[in-house]
Amino acid sequence: MMLSRYLAKYVDQQQSLGFKFRVQQILLRGYVSFAEECGDRHIRSARVLAWAARAPSPEQRRNRLLTVRRFALAMHAENPRHQVPAADALGHAVVKRRPPYIYSADEIARLLRAAAALRPAGSIRPTMYATLFGLLTATGMRIAEALALQIDDVTADGLVVRQTKFQKSRLLPLHATARLALDRYLVTRRSLDYFFLPPALVPAISR
Repeated sequence: MMLSRYLAKYVDQQQSLGFKFRVQQILLRGYVSFAEECGDRHIRSARVLAWAARAPSPEQRRNRLLTVRRFALAMHAENPRHQVPAADALGHAVVKRRPPYIYSADEIARLLRAAAALRPAGSIRPTMYATLFGLLTATGMRIAEALALQIDDVTADGLVVRQTKFQKSRLLPLHATARLALDRYLVTRRSLDYFFLPPALVPAISR
């Protein structure tokens, strides 16, 4: 079987699990095209490294290697003729991540007060941002999930979060105080579908 057919099967498996798998699919197609041009019918560690080495930076080379390695692990489980390159074949990654900043209760309170004082006065903008920041604080939901909320997603049982990381809906319970704040905000939002407005429209819509 051609490597391209193995890849098609692997992509179908990943997408059936809820992964978008767009970037990985592009990378894997590049590797498969390179390997098949060399006559490979199975994954070869040396070929993976040769293809990964074509990337312009160490980070990109390592990303190529690890992407194909995950593909190789899945294929090796079905057919041991597929080789699995070592994860450290191109060295170890040097990851420098900025440590997360944890806001104190006082800082959160000041942030909400500042949001509530935003201009233009009399518009929905201050209420919207204060509600948005309060919702993120109370629930821990992702900003993209909050911005994708629609009015109908607010139910008696909590928030129905649809735009999740893995494209699966979930029900998010709400504390009574958070629910009260959302109910007050909803009074200003009855005429539109989305819970929070796009930034470009915020100043133009008044209470």
